[in-house]
Amino acid sequence: MTMAPTAVDVPSGLPAAISTPAPGDPRLSRLSLNQKTVDRWGVREVVHGCLRAGIPAVGLWREPVAAFGTARTARLVRDAGLRVSSYCRAGFLTGHDSTAALDDNRRAIDEAAEIGAACLVMVLGGLPEGSRDLAGARARAAEALALLVPHAQERGVRLALEPLHPMFCADRAVLSTLGQALDLAERFPVETVGVVLDAYHIWWDPQVDAQIRRAGPRIALFQACDWVLPLPADALLGRGMVGDGHIDVRALREQADAAGYAGDIEVEVFNADVWAADGDATVATLLRRHVQHVV
Repeated sequence: MTMAPTAVDVPSGLPAAISTPAPGDPRLSRLSLNQKTVDRWGVREVVHGCLRAGIPAVGLWREPVAAFGTARTARLVRDAGLRVSSYCRAGFLTGHDSTAALDDNRRAIDEAAEIGAACLVMVLGGLPEGSRDLAGARARAAEALALLVPHAQERGVRLALEPLHPMFCADRAVLSTLGQALDLAERFPVETVGVVLDAYHIWWDPQVDAQIRRAGPRIALFQACDWVLPLPADALLGRGMVGDGHIDVRALREQADAAGYAGDIEVEVFNADVWAADGDATVATLLRRHVQHVV
């Protein structure tokens, strides 16, 4: 059944929505729904939502998985026949005392292994409060990552370093470019440490084409969304549905594929209006935008 367009589906100046792809449409074969896109849905709701829409993969977040139970989540996803494209998120390794962070990251690795996630997304963290020592923060994150790699290897979990747009350098991620992420990832075995290509964070980089080619087998995940203006007061919520903004997501996806990536295309949208919308309507919009602007 084709759903009617919603408020998040027809932005000003863009053509009317196309019909919603039905379950089984081959164009959806690599699509994954990141749980954050439907932020009000818990684990059960997002799994059932994927099944209703014919989405074959899901990206899960630690907090809702903890609330539902890791073992229950693993069983539910397995019984539903869904792939887990990613587990979000671990990292935040830039503090001066890394003991608690390392323990939490080892727990995240164990959880990712239990639910069968293709990768554990790592956001390395920003500057400690009051600090201006960016080089020191990057060095501490690299040292902590090296301590986590043996546990990830033991559990068969791939760590996926995610560079974030430079506006998040102070508070969230001292890795600001794909090149920086690769410089760090390449210190470790390719099967254990890869990188995330998040369209929102890498599209602006004048070196992105060359760095995607360089990434090759290091690409652990491709995430799709759009850069919309004006940015909200909380820039973290400035992502739009693909097609609403300024990113040529298809071109980035094609470059990733040309570099050898054949994994899931995960839609991750942080946006208050999208979060407030009906979840099934948001998913239907996502399906239409995927076939219009990504595949």
